[in-house]
Parts: sequence; C-alpha cells; structure tokens
Amino acid sequence: MRNDPRSHGLWEVSAPQAPVTAPLSGAAEADVVVIGAGFTGLSAALHLAEAGKSVIVLEADQIGFGASGRNVGLVNAGMWVLPEAMPQALGPVYGPRLLAVLGAAPAEVFALVRRHGIACEAVARGTLHCAVGAAGLAEITERARQWAALGAPVEVLDASDTARRLGGGRYAGALLDRRAGTLQPLAYVRGLARAARMAGARICTESPATGAGPQGAGWRVTTPEGSVQAAWLIVATDAYSGALFAGLRREQVALPYFNMATPPLPEGVRAGILPGGEGCWDTRAVLSSFRMDAAGRLVFGSVGRLGWADRAIHRAWALRALHRIFPQLSGIGFESDWFGRIGMTADALPRLHLLGKNALAIAGYNGRGIAPGTVLGKALAEHVLGARAIEAMPLPVRPVTPAPLRLSHEAGYSIGAAAAHLLADRI
Repeated sequence: MRNDPRSHGLWEVSAPQAPVTAPLSGAAEADVVVIGAGFTGLSAALHLAEAGKSVIVLEADQIGFGASGRNVGLVNAGMWVLPEAMPQALGPVYGPRLLAVLGAAPAEVFALVRRHGIACEAVARGTLHCAVGAAGLAEITERARQWAALGAPVEVLDASDTARRLGGGRYAGALLDRRAGTLQPLAYVRGLARAARMAGARICTESPATGAGPQGAGWRVTTPEGSVQAAWLIVATDAYSGALFAGLRREQVALPYFNMATPPLPEGVRAGILPGGEGCWDTRAVLSSFRMDAAGRLVFGSVGRLGWADRAIHRAWALRALHRIFPQLSGIGFESDWFGRIGMTADALPRLHLLGKNALAIAGYNGRGIAPGTVLGKALAEHVLGARAIEAMPLPVRPVTPAPLRLSHEAGYSIGAAAAHLLADRI
C-alpha cells in the first residue's frame, strides 16, 4: 500500500488480492454509511447487507489499511482486563455481558471464515500467553483461574510443557487458551470485504470522509468526489481516525508495534517450532509476540516504531531475542518488517459512542482488534436493524473523553521501547 513494502509487510505480500473497488463519485444514498473498511466497519457492513440493508463503506485508503492490515493476527478471547475486574470497570450488567461476548468472539470469527470461505490461514488451535519468571507465572495462573471459573477451556502449562509446545524458550509456564487462534489479518479483512460486497454492500476506497453532519432525517457524508445520504452513520476508524473524528483518536494513546518475518523456514527446523500452531505472546511490560504463518515464516513482534532513528535498534534486538528463544534459528534473519499503532484507552477497554441521532462509533481495542472488532461490528449492525436496543449493547455508551497526557505517554512508549530493546541482554 502506498508503494511502501514496509506499510503492511508480509501480510500484503501473502494476502489474496482485495476486491476491485473505486472512489465514491457523485451523490449516493443508502440506509447506512460506514466510515472505515477494517474489522469493525466491514463486519457491520456484512451483517447489515445480509439483512437487506443498503450499505456504503467509505475508506480513506485501501481495504484493511492501518491496524486491521498490520495486526499480529492473534484471534484472542477477552481483553487485557482480568475477568473479575470487568464488572468493576463496567458495572454488574455490562461487565459480565462484555465478558460473554468477547469469550465467544474467536468462535464467531472462525465461523465467519468457514461460512464465507475466507482464505486467511485461519488456525483455531489456541494461543499461549508465556510467563516470564515467577511474577509472570503468577499473573497467568490468576488469569486462568478467573477464566476457568467462567467455564473457559484454559490451562496453565508448566515450564517443560511450554518449551515442548514452543520448540524453545525459557519461560516459567504458559496459559493455553483453546478458544483462540491465529489468522492472516489482511487476508481476513479482505475476505470480509468480499463477503460484504457479495451480500450487496458497496465499498469505496480512496474516499476519505471530508465532512459529516445531520441532514434531514439522517446523515450526509462528503468525500472529495462525492457524497452519501444515509439514515444511519457508523464510524469505525479507531486509532486511525483523522481530523473529522479527531476525538476518537485523542481518547486513545497510540502504542507503536512492529512485526518482522523470517523467510520460510527449512522443513526440518519448521517442524520443531510451534508444532501445534499456537500464537504466542509473553508477560513482559515491553512484550514480544510470535507465531507461524502458513508458509512456515516465523512472525516476531514487539512494542516500538520502525522510524529512521530506532529501526536498527529494534531489528538488532529482535534478532537477538529470536535466536535466544529459538537457538535452532541461528543464522536466519528477517525478510520483511512493518509497524503500526495500537489505540490504548485509559481502562484498556473499547468505547461505544453516540455521535448524534442514529450515529455510532466503537474505538479503542487495545491490541485486540480481530475478534472484538468482528463481534462489536456485528452488534452495531444489530442495533441499526432494531434487533438490539442501545441498552442491550455489549458496552455502555460513554462520552468521547481525551486521554490525559496523551502526547507524553505516546513519546514515552516509543522512547521506552527503544531503550528497553537497546539495553536488553536476555529473554
């Protein structure tokens, strides 16, 4: 995208082609206009179109541009917030409701993949949250206890079982969550777009929304070459929100996150690394993630931006970390790298907003965009269809509130990650 091989890295190289689209031109009408062609916007568009609504999706760049196409590809259940803390954060009604929705979210993603035949390397074999030291082991043990109390199929593995499942590493243990899995994120979002189009939705790329406001009984959204008049407006721009919906961006602290991918590993080496196909991440504050793609590339990521000043730091660290976890990869480097930003909210939970009559937005996935974005996009569609009252949504309605000291925190994330990787001497 944008003629930049680092924009979406491996995912753009290995994803099936996106459906052919064009910019919006002239005046159009629809039941619903959706701004943003990522997980949330396209899930909403798909479910609305399947229910017979006319939908126009406006995307400023290309399908999946931004977080949806730069994602690690972990299909997680839940958020960072511990299950027992969810009712404390959202109250006794919305806390348990969101837990139930997010706990079942990976299954909904994989069901959508099967139903629409989306070729996205989906592997529903669980994830491993790897514990670093005694503190990390205590963290995942408590998380497992809380999820197990809700009936979730989770299990804490000891150090030897963890090393066996990873094919390396020196972790104190790992939380195996059998609900979760991995997929190729850009391929998935392009598959959602294809399914939405087949259901009747119209997707207009290179069509940034330049204006949006109430008109008549609905909303009028303008682009450089056209306009849409619709009864409903859904804004699904999240951490990549531009000036028109800058409040959604200002309520999130941008956490930079990069990924680097090896070439396809030799078959003998590949067979011994993550033989069960799980996706992984660890308990460090500056965490690492790793998973295999369908071609046998190991995708390794962490916090940090790949700018001119810090790319070399992160790349050198990633090579050291990769070889310490998997010594059998000594001499193997990376063939591609890319990075994006994760929108972090103050309570590490997404936000539902009413932007006016018949206008909604959800933002702030805190690095958990695939499964939550899919099911919350569906919930937005259900509300528009009249099948789910606003009081019955998985999230409470909240005002758009700027994150305090946002710019300072963002600078701290970038500088802190670079410092941590520069000084790191062990995994």
